[in-house]
Amino acid sequence: MFEQVIAYCERTDFSYWSEPVNAVTNAAFVIAAVYVWPQTKGLVLGRLLAVILGMIGLGSYLWHTHATGWAGLADVLPILLFILVYIFAATRDFLGASALVAGIVTLAFFPYAFGFRAVFGGVIPGANALYASVAVLILAYGLWLRRSPTGRGLMVGAAILCASLGFRMIDDAVCASFPIGSHFMWHILNGIMLGWMILVYCRHMRAAPLAPRVPSG
Repeated sequence: MFEQVIAYCERTDFSYWSEPVNAVTNAAFVIAAVYVWPQTKGLVLGRLLAVILGMIGLGSYLWHTHATGWAGLADVLPILLFILVYIFAATRDFLGASALVAGIVTLAFFPYAFGFRAVFGGVIPGANALYASVAVLILAYGLWLRRSPTGRGLMVGAAILCASLGFRMIDDAVCASFPIGSHFMWHILNGIMLGWMILVYCRHMRAAPLAPRVPSG
């Protein structure tokens, strides 16, 4: 848990500020959390998502400064928590499912993600497969709700996540010509994407809180 690793192009040693750009750009998550906070007023899950978004920024900052096993957990656990809470919220509030069904769907994310990685892990290595599975899931919800502003908003979120994932995946490839790498763009675009996803949820809840949430046809 305390062993240090070099996981990104920008890091060249184990000093605290060996990844200054990767570390500082985690401010994107905090800025996004502060920006969406007023929009979450009165929405319990919206507020929870905003808090988790801020935690993602802190956890990622610790990972890119300490580069240890425990810092890696501080990085990934808030991300996983955000995914699970959003799946629950989207299933219950976008699709109109009961809390029980939404909980089951949320837990089903684990076999889904592992299965996705088993199938596509050879093409999308490492944690990238997990994030790609999330992009596919967001797109699926968006297509299901494609006739609504919520559906279109989800598809925009999926597109931003795909773009940010591209920057995450090419970090090593650009290292020789661009020493700071491209991982920092993953932070910036992900901060935008996660903030956007919270806004999609909040706007949906405020637009028609009592209306049916599954489009007909």
